Amino acid sequence: MTQNVQVNGSYWLQTAPGGAPRPALAEDLDVDVAVIGAGVAGLSAAWELARAGRSVAVLEAGRVAAGVTGYTSAKLTVQHTLVYDRLRRTRGAEGARLYARSQSEAIEHAAGIVAELGIDCEWETRDAYTYVRAPDRVDEVRAEADAAREAGLPASFVTETGLPFPVAGAVRVTGQAQFHPLKYLRALAADLEARGGLIFEDTVVHGLDEGTPCRVSTGTGASVTARDVVVATHYPVFDRALLFARLSPRRELVVAGTVGADRDIDGMYITPEQNTRSVRTAPLDEAGRRLLIVTGEHFTPGTGDTRERFERLAAWADEYFPGVERTHAWATQDIDPTDTVPMVGPLHPGAHHTYVATGFGGWGLSGGIMAGRLLTAQVTGEECAWSGLYDPRRLRTAVREAPSLLKTQAEVARHFVGDRLRPAPPVDSLPPGEGAVVRAGGDRLAVYRNEEGTLHAVSPRCTHLGCLVDFNAAERAWECPCHGSRFGTDGKVIEGPATKPLEQRDI
Repeated sequence: MTQNVQVNGSYWLQTAPGGAPRPALAEDLDVDVAVIGAGVAGLSAAWELARAGRSVAVLEAGRVAAGVTGYTSAKLTVQHTLVYDRLRRTRGAEGARLYARSQSEAIEHAAGIVAELGIDCEWETRDAYTYVRAPDRVDEVRAEADAAREAGLPASFVTETGLPFPVAGAVRVTGQAQFHPLKYLRALAADLEARGGLIFEDTVVHGLDEGTPCRVSTGTGASVTARDVVVATHYPVFDRALLFARLSPRRELVVAGTVGADRDIDGMYITPEQNTRSVRTAPLDEAGRRLLIVTGEHFTPGTGDTRERFERLAAWADEYFPGVERTHAWATQDIDPTDTVPMVGPLHPGAHHTYVATGFGGWGLSGGIMAGRLLTAQVTGEECAWSGLYDPRRLRTAVREAPSLLKTQAEVARHFVGDRLRPAPPVDSLPPGEGAVVRAGGDRLAVYRNEEGTLHAVSPRCTHLGCLVDFNAAERAWECPCHGSRFGTDGKVIEGPATKPLEQRDI
């Protein structure tokens, strides 16, 4: 791998063709359940509900599994960095056990689906490690190993790994999995349709009427009437329980390249050090070569120089995996809850037929599969042991959550006010391929100059809640630092919670 990183797209999206586009919703529809979002959580919920005998319609703003799920590192594990010791302290030993059990059963369930449907998705069983190199952090991983074992997981403290450098200590959890998420989910979508489920692409949802029944309105002009509605849009497009105040967006970068079978690191690794470093490999070809996948450099969207972050990550990969030829570079986005645990369940305290799945904190594959099973149980009236753990309405953790919540909202307020006070560069200073929020004619404009020198101007106000966007030069996108909405240089929505494009402006 070398530096001067060029972002060229997700390996998963490039190696799992999506087939012919599905049509947008063209006429009003009446079903048992409407699912908004066709990522891992939405498709898992829709498939489980269809298997339970419900008629289901999935509404996706883009293409199936081509959003956040298409950019994951694709680790399917219960080992979520240093989560169990924190859960033991904040939710008690029983809360940690429920979290471990729910995530473990999700992975076992996914393995069963792969076998049942005969999905060729490069499924591999691997051990998962959270490691540290600094001796003063060894006690953290020892405590995590103890907490994970107490929660019922096959966890142990080790000092030897398959990494090409020494570690001070690591938590090892055996029997986890990795796979090709797009091949899995596109097979799941095909089976959903074979069971009578409907999937509509290029269908942006704009409204939700929580009547009896509910009604979902879309940008196509058509609507879906349903008894129950699941909002699985990663960051919720509706906020009826102050969820926005309890969620924060986080972006991470990925570089990947080819290694021989003899350089396989035989495991999935992550460290909280160095602003996160995550490493694994995936099968690449019949010759036994592997794809080395390195993830890290997490940051808030719309802040700082993403190109510099890509270069740091590539330099780290160069140092520890020299000679690897980089083939791919992309970025992914996660949503962190202020109290560690995802929010899966009723959309708000008064909800009876609307549900949400969000806040997976970087572990959306096991979390999304878990969410599909949990939401199906709630819609069909079944009992689920961990409903209370993931309930978005939870109030008992409010005191413990308060410091993180206040920190999150202070950061949002800082951007909302402070970004309006920043000096704005002149338009003439923009080189080709760059963008910036500038002042022109007494107003602020988000201006991008393409490679031919043509200027494209849009409003810098995010259409979600009005924060000012900033330009991500590595990915050539406008990003909102408050809640993570992302827009193309033409203002079109790339990622929510915004559902409307940035307004066009003349310059």
